[in-house]
Amino acid sequence: MKRAGTVRAACICLALATAATCFAAEAEEKETPTWPRPRSTERQEERERMVDRQLADRDIRDKPVLDAMRNVPRHWFVPEDLQRSAYDDRPLPIGHGQTISQPYIVALMTQLLKVESTHKVLEIGTGSGYQAAVLNELTPHVFSIEIIRELADPARKRLTDRGYTKVAVKTADGYHGWEANARFDAIIVTAAATHVPPPLLGQLKPGGRMVIPIGAAFRVQQLMLVTKDEDGKVKSRVICAVRFVPLTGSHEKGQ
Repeated sequence: MKRAGTVRAACICLALATAATCFAAEAEEKETPTWPRPRSTERQEERERMVDRQLADRDIRDKPVLDAMRNVPRHWFVPEDLQRSAYDDRPLPIGHGQTISQPYIVALMTQLLKVESTHKVLEIGTGSGYQAAVLNELTPHVFSIEIIRELADPARKRLTDRGYTKVAVKTADGYHGWEANARFDAIIVTAAATHVPPPLLGQLKPGGRMVIPIGAAFRVQQLMLVTKDEDGKVKSRVICAVRFVPLTGSHEKGQ
Protein backbone atom coordinates (compact mmCIF):
# COMPACT_ATOMS: atom_id res chain seq x y z
CA MET A 1 0.00 0.00 0.00
CA LYS A 2 2.81 2.37 0.76
CA ARG A 3 4.29 1.81 -2.67
CA ALA A 4 0.92 2.34 -4.35
CA GLY A 5 0.46 5.59 -2.43
CA THR A 6 3.87 6.76 -3.56
CA VAL A 7 3.01 5.97 -7.16
CA ARG A 8 -0.31 7.84 -6.88
CA ALA A 9 1.47 10.85 -5.35
CA ALA A 10 4.03 10.82 -8.16
CA CYS A 11 1.24 10.65 -10.75
CA ILE A 12 -0.57 13.56 -9.11
CA CYS A 13 2.61 15.65 -9.07
CA LEU A 14 3.27 14.80 -12.72
CA ALA A 15 -0.30 15.74 -13.64
CA LEU A 16 -0.03 19.05 -11.79
CA ALA A 17 3.32 19.81 -13.42
CA THR A 18 1.90 18.98 -16.85
CA ALA A 19 -1.13 21.16 -16.24
CA ALA A 20 1.09 24.02 -15.07
CA THR A 21 3.26 23.70 -18.16
CA CYS A 22 0.23 23.70 -20.45
CA PHE A 23 -1.23 26.70 -18.64
CA ALA A 24 2.02 28.62 -18.92
CA ALA A 25 2.33 27.78 -22.61
CA GLU A 26 -1.28 28.81 -23.21
CA ALA A 27 -0.74 32.08 -21.33
CA GLU A 28 2.42 32.79 -23.29
CA GLU A 29 0.60 32.05 -26.54
CA LYS A 30 -2.19 34.45 -25.61
CA GLU A 31 0.27 37.19 -24.66
CA THR A 32 2.24 36.99 -27.92
CA PRO A 33 0.44 39.12 -30.51
CA THR A 34 0.11 38.18 -34.15
CA TRP A 35 -0.27 40.74 -36.91
CA PRO A 36 0.04 41.01 -40.71
CA ARG A 37 3.55 41.48 -42.07
CA PRO A 38 3.88 41.59 -45.86
CA ARG A 39 6.31 39.35 -47.71
CA SER A 40 7.78 39.83 -51.16
CA THR A 41 10.41 38.06 -53.25
CA GLU A 42 11.23 41.24 -55.17
CA ARG A 43 14.99 41.87 -55.17
CA GLN A 44 15.39 39.23 -52.45
CA GLU A 45 19.00 38.48 -53.39
CA GLU A 46 19.93 42.13 -52.94
CA ARG A 47 18.31 42.16 -49.52
CA GLU A 48 20.16 39.00 -48.51
CA ARG A 49 23.44 40.50 -49.67
CA MET A 50 22.70 43.75 -47.82
CA VAL A 51 22.07 41.85 -44.58
CA ASP A 52 25.08 39.55 -44.93
CA ARG A 53 27.66 42.13 -45.97
CA GLN A 54 26.50 45.41 -44.48
CA LEU A 55 24.97 44.22 -41.21
CA ALA A 56 25.91 40.70 -40.09
CA ASP A 57 29.54 41.22 -41.08
CA ARG A 58 29.66 44.21 -38.74
CA ASP A 59 28.10 44.44 -35.28
CA ILE A 60 24.43 43.70 -35.96
CA ARG A 61 23.86 40.40 -34.17
CA ASP A 62 20.20 40.50 -33.16
CA LYS A 63 18.43 37.84 -35.26
CA PRO A 64 14.95 39.46 -35.23
CA VAL A 65 16.53 42.72 -36.43
CA LEU A 66 18.46 40.94 -39.18
CA ASP A 67 15.27 39.14 -40.22
CA ALA A 68 13.35 42.43 -40.23
CA MET A 69 15.96 44.07 -42.47
CA ARG A 70 15.87 41.03 -44.73
CA ASN A 71 12.07 41.02 -44.95
CA VAL A 72 11.38 44.71 -45.64
CA PRO A 73 12.00 45.66 -49.28
CA ARG A 74 13.93 48.93 -49.01
CA HIS A 75 13.22 49.75 -52.66
CA TRP A 76 9.54 50.22 -51.77
CA PHE A 77 10.59 53.30 -49.79
CA VAL A 78 13.13 54.82 -52.20
CA PRO A 79 12.28 57.34 -54.96
CA GLU A 80 11.90 55.87 -58.44
CA ASP A 81 14.99 57.58 -59.83
CA LEU A 82 17.16 56.06 -57.08
CA GLN A 83 15.98 52.46 -57.34
CA ARG A 84 19.37 51.22 -58.52
CA SER A 85 20.89 52.44 -55.24
CA ALA A 86 18.13 51.12 -52.97
CA TYR A 87 20.39 48.53 -51.31
CA ASP A 88 23.57 50.57 -51.10
CA ASP A 89 24.75 51.22 -47.56
CA ARG A 90 24.17 54.96 -47.68
CA PRO A 91 21.38 57.45 -47.05
CA LEU A 92 19.33 58.56 -50.04
CA PRO A 93 17.32 61.76 -50.58
CA ILE A 94 13.53 61.45 -50.44
CA GLY A 95 12.64 65.09 -51.08
CA HIS A 96 11.94 68.14 -48.92
CA GLY A 97 15.51 68.10 -47.62
CA GLN A 98 15.05 64.71 -45.96
CA THR A 99 16.70 61.30 -46.40
CA ILE A 100 16.11 57.60 -45.88
CA SER A 101 18.85 56.43 -43.51
CA GLN A 102 21.50 53.96 -44.59
CA PRO A 103 20.59 50.33 -43.81
CA TYR A 104 23.33 49.92 -41.19
CA ILE A 105 22.10 52.89 -39.15
CA VAL A 106 18.49 51.67 -39.37
CA ALA A 107 19.58 48.25 -38.11
CA LEU A 108 21.85 49.66 -35.39
CA MET A 109 19.19 51.98 -33.96
CA THR A 110 16.60 49.22 -34.08
CA GLN A 111 18.94 46.79 -32.34
CA LEU A 112 19.63 49.30 -29.57
CA LEU A 113 15.91 49.59 -28.81
CA LYS A 114 15.55 45.87 -28.00
CA VAL A 115 11.97 45.81 -29.25
CA GLU A 116 9.70 42.95 -28.19
CA SER A 117 6.39 41.98 -29.76
CA THR A 118 4.35 43.47 -26.90
CA HIS A 119 6.23 46.78 -26.91
CA LYS A 120 4.77 50.10 -27.94
CA VAL A 121 7.21 52.12 -30.06
CA LEU A 122 7.23 55.79 -31.03
CA GLU A 123 9.17 57.01 -34.05
CA ILE A 124 9.92 60.70 -34.58
CA GLY A 125 10.50 61.37 -38.27
CA THR A 126 8.52 58.99 -40.51
CA GLY A 127 10.25 60.10 -43.70
CA SER A 128 9.45 57.55 -46.40
CA GLY A 129 8.22 54.98 -43.85
CA TYR A 130 11.13 52.53 -44.06
CA GLN A 131 12.15 52.62 -40.39
CA ALA A 132 8.51 52.28 -39.34
CA ALA A 133 8.15 49.19 -41.56
CA VAL A 134 11.25 47.64 -39.98
CA LEU A 135 9.84 48.31 -36.51
CA ASN A 136 6.50 46.82 -37.56
CA GLU A 137 8.30 43.54 -38.23
CA LEU A 138 9.04 43.40 -34.49
CA THR A 139 5.82 44.75 -32.97
CA PRO A 140 2.32 45.69 -34.13
CA HIS A 141 2.34 48.76 -31.87
CA VAL A 142 4.18 51.37 -33.96
CA PHE A 143 3.35 55.08 -33.83
CA SER A 144 5.19 57.45 -36.16
CA ILE A 145 5.17 61.25 -36.39
CA GLU A 146 6.25 63.32 -39.39
CA ILE A 147 6.24 67.12 -39.33
CA ILE A 148 6.29 67.52 -43.13
CA ARG A 149 2.83 66.76 -44.48
CA GLU A 150 4.17 66.20 -48.00
CA LEU A 151 6.11 63.24 -46.58
CA ALA A 152 3.61 62.07 -43.94
CA ASP A 153 0.65 61.60 -46.28
CA PRO A 154 2.52 59.52 -48.92
CA ALA A 155 4.28 57.51 -46.20
CA ARG A 156 0.96 56.66 -44.55
CA LYS A 157 -0.51 55.54 -47.88
CA ARG A 158 2.65 53.66 -48.85
CA LEU A 159 2.72 51.72 -45.58
CA THR A 160 -0.98 50.85 -45.80
CA ASP A 161 -0.85 49.90 -49.48
CA ARG A 162 2.18 47.67 -48.90
CA GLY A 163 0.53 45.85 -46.00
CA TYR A 164 1.99 47.57 -42.94
CA THR A 165 -1.47 48.27 -41.64
CA LYS A 166 -0.54 48.39 -37.95
CA VAL A 167 1.62 51.51 -38.27
CA ALA A 168 -0.13 54.71 -37.15
CA VAL A 169 1.20 57.89 -38.79
CA LYS A 170 0.27 61.45 -37.96
CA THR A 171 1.47 64.88 -39.07
CA ALA A 172 2.73 66.85 -36.09
CA ASP A 173 5.80 68.28 -34.37
CA GLY A 174 7.56 65.21 -33.00
CA TYR A 175 9.29 67.22 -30.27
CA HIS A 176 6.07 66.92 -28.26
CA GLY A 177 5.68 63.17 -28.83
CA TRP A 178 2.28 61.48 -28.97
CA GLU A 179 0.72 62.02 -25.56
CA ALA A 180 -2.56 60.26 -26.39
CA ASN A 181 -0.71 56.96 -26.89
CA ALA A 182 1.96 57.31 -24.21
CA ARG A 183 3.76 55.68 -22.53
CA PHE A 184 6.20 53.99 -24.86
CA ASP A 185 8.62 51.12 -24.29
CA ALA A 186 10.92 52.50 -26.98
CA ILE A 187 11.35 55.82 -28.77
CA ILE A 188 13.47 56.34 -31.87
CA VAL A 189 14.28 59.80 -33.22
CA THR A 190 15.50 59.86 -36.82
CA ALA A 191 16.51 63.52 -36.96
CA ALA A 192 19.22 65.32 -34.99
CA ALA A 193 18.18 67.37 -31.96
CA THR A 194 20.24 69.82 -29.93
CA HIS A 195 18.99 68.14 -26.74
CA VAL A 196 16.75 65.30 -25.62
CA PRO A 197 13.17 66.68 -25.76
CA PRO A 198 11.66 66.61 -22.24
CA PRO A 199 8.22 65.57 -23.55
CA LEU A 200 9.77 62.42 -25.06
CA LEU A 201 11.49 61.58 -21.79
CA GLY A 202 8.17 62.00 -20.02
CA GLN A 203 6.47 59.63 -22.44
CA LEU A 204 9.14 56.94 -22.07
CA LYS A 205 8.13 54.11 -19.73
CA PRO A 206 10.27 53.14 -16.75
CA GLY A 207 12.56 50.47 -18.18
CA GLY A 208 12.26 52.07 -21.62
CA ARG A 209 14.94 52.95 -24.16
CA MET A 210 15.35 55.90 -26.52
CA VAL A 211 17.79 56.27 -29.41
CA ILE A 212 18.41 59.80 -30.62
CA PRO A 213 21.14 61.71 -32.49
CA ILE A 214 22.27 64.79 -30.57
CA GLY A 215 24.25 67.65 -32.08
CA ALA A 216 24.24 70.68 -34.32
CA ALA A 217 22.52 70.66 -37.70
CA PHE A 218 24.56 69.57 -40.71
CA ARG A 219 27.53 68.58 -38.55
CA VAL A 220 28.72 65.33 -37.02
CA GLN A 221 26.41 64.34 -34.16
CA GLN A 222 26.48 61.71 -31.45
CA LEU A 223 24.04 58.83 -31.51
CA MET A 224 22.83 58.50 -27.92
CA LEU A 225 21.15 55.64 -26.10
CA VAL A 226 18.94 57.03 -23.35
CA THR A 227 17.52 54.64 -20.77
CA LYS A 228 15.08 55.11 -17.91
CA ASP A 229 15.23 52.63 -15.04
CA GLU A 230 12.27 51.39 -13.03
CA ASP A 231 12.72 54.25 -10.56
CA GLY A 232 12.61 56.83 -13.34
CA LYS A 233 16.34 57.59 -13.28
CA VAL A 234 17.65 58.55 -16.72
CA LYS A 235 21.06 57.58 -18.06
CA SER A 236 22.63 58.13 -21.47
CA ARG A 237 25.69 56.94 -23.34
CA VAL A 238 27.28 57.71 -26.67
CA ILE A 239 27.09 54.94 -29.28
CA CYS A 240 28.85 56.41 -32.30
CA ALA A 241 29.23 59.46 -34.52
CA VAL A 242 26.44 60.00 -37.06
CA ARG A 243 25.11 62.64 -39.42
CA PHE A 244 21.34 63.23 -39.58
CA VAL A 245 19.14 65.95 -40.99
CA PRO A 246 17.97 68.27 -38.18
CA LEU A 247 14.76 68.12 -36.19
CA THR A 248 12.72 71.00 -37.57
CA GLY A 249 10.13 71.75 -34.89
CA SER A 250 9.66 75.18 -33.32
CA HIS A 251 11.73 74.32 -30.22
CA GLU A 252 14.71 73.39 -32.36
CA LYS A 253 14.38 76.63 -34.28
CA GLY A 254 14.38 78.60 -31.02
CA GLN A 255 10.88 79.97 -31.51
